[in-house]
Amino acid sequence: MQDNKSTGFQIEESKRQSWISLAAVWTGAMVCVPCLMIGGLLSSGFTLGPMSVLIVIGYAIICAFMCFIGMQGCDTGLPTVSLAESALGKKGAQFLISLILAIACIGWFGVQAAVCGSSFSSMIAQMTGVEIPVAVSSLIWGAVMLLTAVFGYNTVKYLNYIAVPALIIVLIWALIAAIFQNDGIAKLGAHTPPAPMSFVSGINFVVATFAVGGVISADFSRYARNRKDVIKSTVLGVLPSGLVVLFIGATCSIVAGQYDISQVFSALGLPAIGLIGLILATWTTNVTNAYSGGIAVTNLLGFGENKFKTTTAIAGAAGTILGAVGIMDKFQSFLSIITSFVPPVAGVMIAAYWIVGKGKRENFAVAGGVNVAGILSFVLGAAVAYITANVVPFFIAPINGIVVSMAAYVILIRFLPAKTA
Repeated sequence: MQDNKSTGFQIEESKRQSWISLAAVWTGAMVCVPCLMIGGLLSSGFTLGPMSVLIVIGYAIICAFMCFIGMQGCDTGLPTVSLAESALGKKGAQFLISLILAIACIGWFGVQAAVCGSSFSSMIAQMTGVEIPVAVSSLIWGAVMLLTAVFGYNTVKYLNYIAVPALIIVLIWALIAAIFQNDGIAKLGAHTPPAPMSFVSGINFVVATFAVGGVISADFSRYARNRKDVIKSTVLGVLPSGLVVLFIGATCSIVAGQYDISQVFSALGLPAIGLIGLILATWTTNVTNAYSGGIAVTNLLGFGENKFKTTTAIAGAAGTILGAVGIMDKFQSFLSIITSFVPPVAGVMIAAYWIVGKGKRENFAVAGGVNVAGILSFVLGAAVAYITANVVPFFIAPINGIVVSMAAYVILIRFLPAKTA
């Protein structure tokens, strides 16, 4: 059995939280600009009825692997990167988890820098008639967000006091404007998807909205009091809020005729205050992306804590450049990468704890170095997920990746047993 005290992450019983407080964490994570954008993207491929069904299926997939990983965290009191050491080995977990988080955080930084830049350009155009290129605005705001992350992270808590309520107000405002103005009800009733996509593709995009959050769910669920609380907080925190936010994004996009959320708000005739709310929301979220991306790059490169500001600057600068050069044009490709390469990590971790370890805390043990069976299983699962999503479409790519990585681990660990650290 792995001694939790040796990891420095043991959760004392007094620090355990109610399932309601954990559900609130997941709900807060779902109320974000990326979910709005993906809701808008889905509206270009589906009518609202089928879209609602695929959103529920997509989030059900996320909740399923979130629950298993969350229960592992609850049992052991360990965060995801420590839990992954059993399936991937210490070095393997450090490299793989850090690489995935770095790619995801830098990519999302670029997407939100682009949204912020587009919102700022639209707002200035509305107020003054001056047209500022979106690429220029994206560079400026990306730099502001990056500097905030590197030098003034503590100030973000004050921004959040304004940004989170502001985004909720703007969402309600936008939904009312979409439904009751601009012939919204008629447009929703007559909506014909301009770029139809397959039902499975839609599910894949939904999974991409929170795939990373699902894998790292143990970071928060380790504070749960028991396994039942993990399940309740996950399902009730993710499913309802995810459905509502994506639905709002889709409704507004259908009325506006596009899914770029900043352009949607402008098309709905929302005044500058609405765009300011959007800018604040992307700003506060992106500071976290830069901060988390910096941590991931630090771990990936094996740097010490003294290099953290440098790695945060690298992560934020890379994201800013992506936003300026047009990552929004490759948004679907970015989501495809997330969908293919993140869920198989969950598959390997679930197989190691729940199948090989029989779901018992006393069977959990950290593997030293690199667990070859775990890494190979992840590679096989990711390859299958990518191929079945992009090359030879078959069933649901995230499920394919999870199932293959789980099966591969159960088989390979017999021939390539991990050495306990």
